[in-house]
Amino acid sequence: MTETDPYRKEREEMVEFQIRARGVRDERVLAAMRKIARHLFVPKGYERFAYEDRPLPIGEGQTISQPYIVAVMTEQLELKPQDRVLEVGTGSGYQAALLAELAGTVVSIERLASLADRAQQNLAQAGVTGVKVVVGDGTEGYPPEAPYDAVIVTAASPSVPDPLIDQLAEGGRLIAPIGPRECQDLVKLVKREGKVERIPLGGVCFVPLIGQFGWRGEGSP
Repeated sequence: MTETDPYRKEREEMVEFQIRARGVRDERVLAAMRKIARHLFVPKGYERFAYEDRPLPIGEGQTISQPYIVAVMTEQLELKPQDRVLEVGTGSGYQAALLAELAGTVVSIERLASLADRAQQNLAQAGVTGVKVVVGDGTEGYPPEAPYDAVIVTAASPSVPDPLIDQLAEGGRLIAPIGPRECQDLVKLVKREGKVERIPLGGVCFVPLIGQFGWRGEGSP
């Protein structure tokens, strides 16, 4: 970024003091978070809060996750430059922008068309290419581009949706918050020889994942 980037210092401090200092070590992830301008992915008026370590509202009852959690989830994906990645829950597009820096193909599916449209605008404004944004039920995955080397779910589900496991390639990694609506456990699934290993990563609190294989709607299972 050039002189048109007024938050470069804040972004550097975010990476060093919120992310690296708390144990994230993947240099490719740190470089991506240093490069992608998070303030371009928050609503107008929230730019000055973009590099604080907290989630922010993005409309439609959804949020952009706190930078540290984004970094942890991204690092746990163990992305390689040629990987094909599915993101469930595009939101503002920030996570997809990071994925595009680290992987070969990124498909991001968003339930709400208004958010999907805004995310595409945000990605374009940030100069990010290589992200395919799809409107649909993310709990069903996106079979046309499967299998995926990595899947990241950015909303909470009572269990990992079966279609996402089915669309995971051999050796693939899936990161998702799983549990009740209020707060969840972040889990990593690794698919080996058709079996899935589950690795706990700690407690988190995400908005609910609405869909056929997630939560069905407000107040219903």
